[in-house]
Amino acid sequence: MTARRQFLKGLAAAGAALPFARIAGAKAAASAAGAKKFWTMMGDYPHTHALHSGRVRSSSVTLDIAPVPTPATAFARTVAMEFDVSELSLITFLQAKTYGRKLVLLPAVNLSRFQHPFLMYDSKRGQMTPKDLEGARVGVRLYTATTPSWLRGILADDYGVDIGKIKWFAWQKPNVPEWHDPPNVTMIPQQDLKEMLFRGEVDAIQTDPIDDPRIKTVIPNPEAAAKAWQVKHGGAIQINHMVVVKEDLTHSDPQSVREIWRMMADSKRAAKESLKDAAFTPFGLEANRHNIEVVIDYAFRTGMIPRRFTVDELFNDVTAGLV
Repeated sequence: MTARRQFLKGLAAAGAALPFARIAGAKAAASAAGAKKFWTMMGDYPHTHALHSGRVRSSSVTLDIAPVPTPATAFARTVAMEFDVSELSLITFLQAKTYGRKLVLLPAVNLSRFQHPFLMYDSKRGQMTPKDLEGARVGVRLYTATTPSWLRGILADDYGVDIGKIKWFAWQKPNVPEWHDPPNVTMIPQQDLKEMLFRGEVDAIQTDPIDDPRIKTVIPNPEAAAKAWQVKHGGAIQINHMVVVKEDLTHSDPQSVREIWRMMADSKRAAKESLKDAAFTPFGLEANRHNIEVVIDYAFRTGMIPRRFTVDELFNDVTAGLV
């Protein structure tokens, strides 16, 4: 199993704790004369591990990494402009930009995956197909999370599902407070989605894989479906999380932003990713242009954002030139 697959296997739908923490090496770097400290929120992935461990350092920049159990739990803090540098759901970033947050993308993918396997039902209650979702109840952590956002577009485009007829039950409030979930979303107390499914309170759930013989995927043969989707979309991947930086920082201290990027790139090189794994964490604007275009298209057509952004307006003259 590759390092990336091992990491993804450990993700849990409700945000299971992962070993992200401030690292002693990073603190040691902070004591270097003249080093500028930047409050950072970033997951400990194979390609970012050298940042967390302190293996990649800088004489001029220190990333003070917040002790966040899982990045998704801190996205609202990123939207609130708490962090200088942060991992962020790409859907949340597009919504935050819609409502005026002064954040710009760094051209770095921290997490991507094909979303097809992550919509599940209880086979003991009978077979469910994508079209059966019309009028059905679907449990989810967060309506605006990236995976269900991708899935709504996939279901509409490839399976002819009227996604407006799906009834969503979510327990987390939107990360962007100005956003209001549509009328087909019902807020519920936080609970175990799997148990809701087995109790019959919902008909399907969006979650990470569950090792239970009763659980089946709503999208049949999801691996083959993902491969077909990628061919259809010109080799695109489905981005979950990228990295953002405060726009003001790119204006006031562009050299530090470039140094942060250098550290991120060095950490990625230190990971010695396989070609297969590296394909899911591409760095660079042109390497991600088409991937981001597809996200924008899906987000616009499924009502997550009010207009189609261009890819270039998500960056600025500092971050667009990072290679």
